[in-house]
Amino acid sequence: ARLRTVAGPTGGVTSETPLAFLHRMITTTSLEAKPLKFAYSRLSSLLRTLQVPNLDDFNALTDVADFASLVSTYSEGLPRFAVIMEPTVAGTPNPGIQLACLDSSLAISPLFKRFGSVVITSGTLSPLDLYPKLLQFEPCVLESFNMSTFRPCIHPLVITRGSDQLPVSTKFQDRGDMGVVRNYGTMMVELCRTIPDGIVSFFTSYSYMESIISEWDGMGIMRQLTKTKLVFIETKDVVETTLALENFRRACDSGRGAVFLSVARGKVSEGINFDRHYGRAVIMFGVPFQYTLSHILRARLEYLQTQYQIREQDFLNFDALRQASQCVGRVIRSKVDYGLMIFADTRYNRHDKRSKLPKWILQFLGDGQLNLSTDTAIGQVKHFLRIMAQPVDQESLKEVLLTVEEVEGMLRVDSSEAPMCIAAPES
Repeated sequence: ARLRTVAGPTGGVTSETPLAFLHRMITTTSLEAKPLKFAYSRLSSLLRTLQVPNLDDFNALTDVADFASLVSTYSEGLPRFAVIMEPTVAGTPNPGIQLACLDSSLAISPLFKRFGSVVITSGTLSPLDLYPKLLQFEPCVLESFNMSTFRPCIHPLVITRGSDQLPVSTKFQDRGDMGVVRNYGTMMVELCRTIPDGIVSFFTSYSYMESIISEWDGMGIMRQLTKTKLVFIETKDVVETTLALENFRRACDSGRGAVFLSVARGKVSEGINFDRHYGRAVIMFGVPFQYTLSHILRARLEYLQTQYQIREQDFLNFDALRQASQCVGRVIRSKVDYGLMIFADTRYNRHDKRSKLPKWILQFLGDGQLNLSTDTAIGQVKHFLRIMAQPVDQESLKEVLLTVEEVEGMLRVDSSEAPMCIAAPES
């Protein structure tokens, strides 16, 4: 049955189950459901048989065939997908249709069926208790570990106020406040003056990053930044971003230093490492919540509430803090690496937000690192960098590393019952 219709000035957005969409399509076009399941595989076979030289010319047709196969395949049983039709897409006058997966357990359930023991490990599995609900499994072991280090190699800071003591936040009602924009800019300038080599900053969205950079340019803040470091910006173009990353690393290698302005959930936030001098600090401007008016997100939240009794706010907080952890985790990639994790938003000072960060970050986050002003934070930054500038104690380092013999001995141990889910630090 149809889930809901959201009225709008241009007609409205409809969301319905694959079964309802398929029934309507069959009734209108007289197509049969069964052949649609093989639309994608048959089209792929046809293109290979014809030896088409440029498959990119058929991308649009391939998308349609893929959509038809998925809709037909997942039309039965519990509706784990939603077909969302919009009158306009991405600000264009063109209508769009999307097939959104609402149940993430579909992706991992084949692994659980095939293997008797599955280990899930990551540095961002936090909070742990939500994953069994989302992925639909019963864990044998559910554990979160501290990071084993020989020195306090990461230093998280929660900055809630600027130098003028005004609160800083990227909440919607505060984004246009010039005082917040100016305080964020002053904070960035002071951190760039204090921290050597590379700095990576993350904003909550491309639109917010573009607007704040525009305001900073008008205030002269961008000119101040370029006096201490070269500035590189992530864009939606993959080629441009790749080139910017290469030049960012080159600037750090030359000793000039650089700052990379990027976006949470973008290319840089996942899969790109800023180890050693490439990332001495990560600055998280705001809490990276998803766009709550997204029709796909609304459909998924409704599904999670109905099927798994996961409250909307619980999932949004979980998702945002997981993404923040993913971003700041770029800064530490080995036992001898070190860096600063700066959370610049008043909401990180709240226990309900902060407690959802991974254990390996919380173990370094003391009360003295909370609710800081920019000036106080700069003092802590200088102190931390002085400590990290001391030579590495090789004997202490050996204490937190396993020898070859120890690893071989662990491999010989016959585990009678393997765990189902384990969370561990990435480093």
